[in-house]
Amino acid sequence: MAPVSPAERVRKCKVSITAQPSANMDVSDSMGVEVVLPEEGRVAPCCPHGPTLLFEKVGKVKEGRRFYACSACRDRKDCNFFQWEEDKVSAVRLLAREAENQSKRPALSQKETCSRLRKFSSLRLDEKKFCQDCQTLLLPAEHGAHAAHRTTDVSSAQLARPSVLLRPLDNKKTHAQYLFTDRSANFLLDTLDALGFRKVLCVGTPRLQELIKLRNLEPKHEPMKSLLLDMDLRYAQFYRQDEFCHYNMFNHHFFDGEASGAVLQAFLAEGDGQKAVMVSDPPFGGLVKPLAHSFSLISQTWRKLQASDCSNTDMPMMWIFPYFFEPRILECLPSFTMLDYQVDYDNHPLYKHGKTGRKQTPVRLFTNISPRDVALPKDEGYRLCSVCQRFVSSLNKHCAKCNVCPSKDGREWKHCSTCEKCVKPSWRHCQRCGRCALPDHPCGQTPGQQGCFNCGSMEHKRSACSLKDTHRLGQRAGAKRGGGKPGPQRPLMKPKAKRKSGAARRAKQLAALSK
Repeated sequence: MAPVSPAERVRKCKVSITAQPSANMDVSDSMGVEVVLPEEGRVAPCCPHGPTLLFEKVGKVKEGRRFYACSACRDRKDCNFFQWEEDKVSAVRLLAREAENQSKRPALSQKETCSRLRKFSSLRLDEKKFCQDCQTLLLPAEHGAHAAHRTTDVSSAQLARPSVLLRPLDNKKTHAQYLFTDRSANFLLDTLDALGFRKVLCVGTPRLQELIKLRNLEPKHEPMKSLLLDMDLRYAQFYRQDEFCHYNMFNHHFFDGEASGAVLQAFLAEGDGQKAVMVSDPPFGGLVKPLAHSFSLISQTWRKLQASDCSNTDMPMMWIFPYFFEPRILECLPSFTMLDYQVDYDNHPLYKHGKTGRKQTPVRLFTNISPRDVALPKDEGYRLCSVCQRFVSSLNKHCAKCNVCPSKDGREWKHCSTCEKCVKPSWRHCQRCGRCALPDHPCGQTPGQQGCFNCGSMEHKRSACSLKDTHRLGQRAGAKRGGGKPGPQRPLMKPKAKRKSGAARRAKQLAALSK
């Protein structure tokens, strides 16, 4: 398979979540789909994964139609929720939808799951069983029902490492799980410990949670508190009620409702000088905008619980994500900075430490903590740049002309005098395009040529257009003047041609051959 450039990976990740409603939409006229963040007073319909997200089709048409879809699943085979924003849903359909959501909720509450854990922990070693097929800890009364399944004994050491005992989820469009190596997890813990944090909110980082608990057993380390917020409900069976919350980070939804919200608030309250920090490792295919919105809401909750002198301060955070998402993360969270540290994973075939060039892991740390304060390990080749006042990788050389250490991917970049900026070592300046690009790039296709889909300007994108919501406000005003009924609208999409059956196509081919 040919290598995919980081820009292409960004484009694929951007549109991957939009594949969900493809069965209901003709996207031939579309350039993509954008997320519309929740507004006060607007209640989104719910699917089994909590409140849905509102998306808007963005293309060369003047008006983009909006629709609700699942926040967590990018494939309608996993969650088939779809609803146009303007649809009026009947009471019968609402009841059916609620019944479906109820049927997919867990059989046990978090409180009942914790009660099972206490019973399991009190069992003799020979009574502790784990069903590999069901991924469940078994009480003695349940052994018979799982007799035909693959079961194994569970030691105390295994019970303390649930990320090793559980089988990682591998559905890349829903809950793909990649787990930190001990190298990366220990670096994160050493860094947080050196910065004085004693509470770690682990959002989608189960391995970090378990290593914190293991370190607390060692007398040489000062104890840390941790709370895991995760979509994977299987982890609930290993932790107390104040150590785990079933949580969807794409819509800031707690499945246990106010009970879990109270657990988070109690955790974020910094009593006795216990500083809190959030560390998150979201799925790489997830959209940045809803993730940043959820993290901002967590920061708001933290801020309300602090003293008055912290009213304008954001919660310290570390967001682990590929480096080619840097522009989007900084657009949503301008206070963040990308660090050079390369994060690697145990069960990912590519994201491994020690590789060089383009084969090295692209995953980095984004944080609102001062980069100078995050010391990267010197034994792995990182050093402090005295000019930039931050730690950088060994090949990230400071450019005197740009006055920055420019490399993003771990390779040594070079300065282009014509472009007046540093570029990747494999790029060459193209006189025809007036920019640097790969030697075999298609000339004449300058990035960003499309401009603004809303007003036609080539100076900005639609997201920065001051007129982007003018047509929608006009529609609402017209609806009010017309007694609440919107006027006739130009159809946004061409009707799909009816697909012929296989028999019809074969008959047509035979008729053509007989001529």
